[in-house]
Amino acid sequence: MEYRKTTAADIDLLMELRLEMLRKVNDLPDSYEFTDEFVECNRRYFLEGDQTTAAAFDGGRAAGCASISYIGIMPTFSHPTGKRAHIMNVYTRSEYRRKGIARKLITMLIEAAAERGVTEISLDATDMGKPLYLALGFENSDAHMAKIINNERK
Repeated sequence: MEYRKTTAADIDLLMELRLEMLRKVNDLPDSYEFTDEFVECNRRYFLEGDQTTAAAFDGGRAAGCASISYIGIMPTFSHPTGKRAHIMNVYTRSEYRRKGIARKLITMLIEAAAERGVTEISLDATDMGKPLYLALGFENSDAHMAKIINNERK
């Protein structure tokens, strides 16, 4: 298995995995068509967003990927740089699961965030992913609150 950070040259593969993951996570049929706007926004984020994506390859086939988005906020005493990050887009194709792929990809992203001076990494865990994140040192938090402004499915 080859593990590496992706580049703009990987955009078609990243989009394939991203849309596949979104269909699976949201119980959508494989034939579900996302709007052009939604697809373009995702494509643009991979190409222009402040993020790192890591992927695992089995020969020429992508086995999985994971992304981390970097967020700058006002510094606080507990996070004096204001550099935070959020892990998203963690996906391993079903035939590659339970082989340590997601663990390796998340570890790569944690290292990339540390190199950038990030002081906190957050994520939204699925039930399937939660044991992995706990094993990697993530903790449940009751401090987070959120308000959804617009949640239209695209």
